Amino acid sequence: MIWIGLKGLLRLEREILILIHQYINNGYHIVLDVNSGSVHVVDPVVYDTIAAVSEQVPEMDKPEKLSEEVTANVHKKLDETYGSEMVCEALEDIQELIDTEQLLTRDIYRDFVLDFKKRKTVVKALCLHIAHDCNLACRYCFAEEGEYHGRRALMSYEVGKKALDFLVANSGNREHLEVDFFGGEPLLNWKVVKQLVEYGRSLEEANHKKFRFTLTTNGVLLNDEIMEFCNHEMSNVVLSLDGRREINDKMRPFRNGSGSYDMIVPKFQKFAESRGQKNYYVRGTFTRNNLDFADDVIHYADLGFQQMSMEPVVADPAEDYAIREEDIPQILKEYDKLALEYIKRKKEGRGFNFFHFMIDLTGGPCVAKRLSGCGSGTEYLAVTPWGDLYPCHQFVGNEKFLLGNVDTGIVNTETRDEFKLCNVYAKETCKDCFARFYCSGGCSANAYNFSGSINGAYEIGCGMQKKRIECAIMIKAALADEEA
Repeated sequence: MIWIGLKGLLRLEREILILIHQYINNGYHIVLDVNSGSVHVVDPVVYDTIAAVSEQVPEMDKPEKLSEEVTANVHKKLDETYGSEMVCEALEDIQELIDTEQLLTRDIYRDFVLDFKKRKTVVKALCLHIAHDCNLACRYCFAEEGEYHGRRALMSYEVGKKALDFLVANSGNREHLEVDFFGGEPLLNWKVVKQLVEYGRSLEEANHKKFRFTLTTNGVLLNDEIMEFCNHEMSNVVLSLDGRREINDKMRPFRNGSGSYDMIVPKFQKFAESRGQKNYYVRGTFTRNNLDFADDVIHYADLGFQQMSMEPVVADPAEDYAIREEDIPQILKEYDKLALEYIKRKKEGRGFNFFHFMIDLTGGPCVAKRLSGCGSGTEYLAVTPWGDLYPCHQFVGNEKFLLGNVDTGIVNTETRDEFKLCNVYAKETCKDCFARFYCSGGCSANAYNFSGSINGAYEIGCGMQKKRIECAIMIKAALADEEA
């Protein structure tokens, strides 16, 4: 039996409050004790015995010996399949896990969220919409070619300065602050990007702050000067590419309809190498046009990239490229396919990192972060070119979520407080889900757009997220098994 542990991950599942999540992937029988966060890779008899025990004992307030009634029922159910002796041994293993609080543990965090609304709001990150404009015409762009349902605009240096001043003034005692230059396409306003980085650096020493700058770009305007500056000042750079040439060029064309692949790929390859294959990732979006997206991720690896992500498109169901419920079985199989290739290449010494398979089972974020997710609307805000504040970039343009601006600060405290209360226990579909502390409740914008509430759910996205988490844990088991 292999054990991989993480203290603090929680779970309640199904109406009878079974606190165990079990699944089989790539031949591994995997058991998650959600409340302790313990992950166990077991043989079939232990796997089935845990299932039989957990049906009778959902959780324990404290470790105790399984009753004779419970063990008798387990033997009655499984002896014919495995034999009494093997079932006895499995029950002994399970009792050991119970005694060490790695199985059937209780939820100690449910009351942790009660005072979330009372907590002081500390802003730690801004998404600066440095340009509401773009030189591509991506078919799935939620920002309408960078315009965000409004007008084309570039952020002025003065507005950007006020945004950084706002961040410093509202960051409390937090030392490390994050600023993402976003768009549209940020390189359309490159001069201001550089000016704001310089201004941010000038604020650090006097205010006891350290800025972590990041940049998201489509790469069209990348050149040696920009790469050099980014390598010196940007902690991370996101490079947008949708995979194979035919896929990318169909969804990410120039406004004249021509493809962008041939222009940007050599630049991205050079950029990734110049950063030592670290502190960047190539980010793609898959749609109904490439449900075989594993081939696109593998294509990234074959191009020499080592850091990558591939996100499912979130779009109006009426769009022909929107992912539909009937696509989910194929998508789940695709994640399994990608996971196997991921393991294979890791073992061969030519591995890559795929964002959704990177999971920390020995530490990870603090409990508050696991409960409340990205912190949009409270810790994390988006700033438009004219200085308006929104919970995140996906809410920009929806006046209901306008929180204030860089001159006034947050004035829409009612909406801000709604985001304060956004947590896994406030969401009906999250509070009983095994994945809730891995995904932290998912994206509030997607939840709102598909359910009408930031505490709702985007069910198609939930299905994919659960599968990615299961694959990520299986990968940990497979690689640990190889090392053993």
